[in-house]
Amino acid sequence: MTIVATAHGKVRGTEENGVAVFRGIPYAAAPFGEHRFAAPAPVTPWSGVRDALAFGPTAPKLPYTPPLDALLPDPDIAGDDCLNLNVWTPAPGAGRLPVMVWIHGGSLRNGSAALDVYDGRAFARDGVVLVSLNYRLGIEGFGVFPDAPANLGLRDQIAALTWVRENIEAFGGDPENVTVFGESAGGISIAALLTSPHARGLFRRAVIQSGAPMALPRDKARRTTAAIAKRLAIPATARDFAAADRTALLAAQGDVTRGGNPLTGSAGFQPVIDGDVLPDDPARALAAGAAADIDLLLGTTSEEYRLWFLPSGVADRIGRLTLRLALAKFRIPQRAARLYAAGRPGANPGEVLGAIATDKLLRIPLYRLADARTAGPTSAHAPTAGRTYLYEFAWRTRVQRLGACHALELGFVFDTLDTDEARALTGPDAPQPLADAMHRAWVAFATTGDPGWRGWDAARPVMTFDADGTEVTEAPREAERALWD
Repeated sequence: MTIVATAHGKVRGTEENGVAVFRGIPYAAAPFGEHRFAAPAPVTPWSGVRDALAFGPTAPKLPYTPPLDALLPDPDIAGDDCLNLNVWTPAPGAGRLPVMVWIHGGSLRNGSAALDVYDGRAFARDGVVLVSLNYRLGIEGFGVFPDAPANLGLRDQIAALTWVRENIEAFGGDPENVTVFGESAGGISIAALLTSPHARGLFRRAVIQSGAPMALPRDKARRTTAAIAKRLAIPATARDFAAADRTALLAAQGDVTRGGNPLTGSAGFQPVIDGDVLPDDPARALAAGAAADIDLLLGTTSEEYRLWFLPSGVADRIGRLTLRLALAKFRIPQRAARLYAAGRPGANPGEVLGAIATDKLLRIPLYRLADARTAGPTSAHAPTAGRTYLYEFAWRTRVQRLGACHALELGFVFDTLDTDEARALTGPDAPQPLADAMHRAWVAFATTGDPGWRGWDAARPVMTFDADGTEVTEAPREAERALWD
């Protein structure tokens, strides 16, 4: 057993394979009762030693619906103290090691830090203090009300990063060398945090995996809240939502948000431009120079869309007419279909549409962000420009024709290919050398700001991670990228 003193009291962790692990440490008060639909409140200090031996409660959520539930495990741990975090450290209280803070994905309505695939033992083994956190999800974290602050989930993340700033040195970490990293909704959250004045100074570097800068104006963002309120037959106020039965609330949320995905779209949740946590649209703010001093590592998988389009059968149901209509709806030139099909021999119309959607929503926004940071202005807060690196994860799993799909890289980044959760996507034959290379790059970036390849420049170098090794390619699929200019 290992005991560490935090600002709120002592916590007792365990030692696992030479790594000290602390689970379920509260970083803010339970967001229920008087704190429901309110900004995160301080933790009440405790006396004695608090056990930090098991993962804490997860935020209220529904499980993934079939068929994703078999591919994306999502444990549900009951309890109100869901604003908690976990720490893996090789050396509590001894040294100032680089710190990495993980923000999980899940469309801002699923996920938690209590997944084995997010186990931080490999990072701690390699000299990094790893922190993972839970934050409020769905209507509890990203509802829009006239009588409550917006972006409560982002405010939770900021509260957790503030806890890291104030406490991580006791766990052996350096509060001046913090890297935030996240995937999907976690990456979207990090893009928002990069532009939030409330998060300024809480981290030095950031990794955005398969996410992009995005947020909605308040009027558009409140539509999901209004739809859930209509289903519950209550006013769309925080006061009325707080009085509603939690099970009924989640059921209504599921009814309203079911049926779409991050690529095809549906009612859902996004960060909100609220004039406070998010003063401006993150894409616009970053292009204008926000966070210009922060080192960034950005990237996607090669075939993000396959997670949503293949198991559900969507790819096989889309014909040429649907593809043509979809391109017209989103004002994408029809020649895009011919160009993308030519680069993917044998692809059906659904797969072509998925590749186009992947680029529209993920790859191209990240390329534009990298271009803007290379050529654009620095902000008044950023006299020194941060470095920018791009990667692409291209290894293809044989599970359910998923290929190089969304979330496939997670077991490689965390070096947790031996977990059942990683194998649900990778299958039993994932290449360990690729995990070694990818994990090593993330550790190097957090430690020095350099993952091991050339930074972004006019030639657009991208590190490709694939089964046969790693390779830097300049301007991959350039004709497809140029289509979006």
